Amino acid sequence: MRGQRLHPPELKIKLDSSLAIVNMVLLLIFFFLTTGSLIGAREFQVRLPETEDLPLDLLPKPLLIVGADGAMVLDGGPVVPGTLNARLIDDPVLHVLTDRDTRAFDLLDILAAERLVAVEIQLVTIHRTSEDAP
Repeated sequence: MRGQRLHPPELKIKLDSSLAIVNMVLLLIFFFLTTGSLIGAREFQVRLPETEDLPLDLLPKPLLIVGADGAMVLDGGPVVPGTLNARLIDDPVLHVLTDRDTRAFDLLDILAAERLVAVEIQLVTIHRTSEDAP
């Protein structure tokens, strides 16, 4: 037995991948946090309406009246489609009055086609009593 050399037993090393998985998860979280803040999401803020009794001649200005056929009138003058943004260059708030039977999607399509920039839109309604009704 003298001539035989004893080899040390082979050590089996198991790699622990849990640290790598934790690092990957943290990197993914940081990635989504940073890229999520870079994407500019359009924010729509909705404020609840306030009811006021105003005579028709005291309605807020500028007042855009949108007819049932989509025709627009701004403060008494007709509006050619595509020119509303230029006419509102000095007005940050646009008051919109439309027919009560107009669908909201139709009104949104009309206003989206005008490509308004930095304009707050407020809907105006007219309260009719039973004696005002046609």
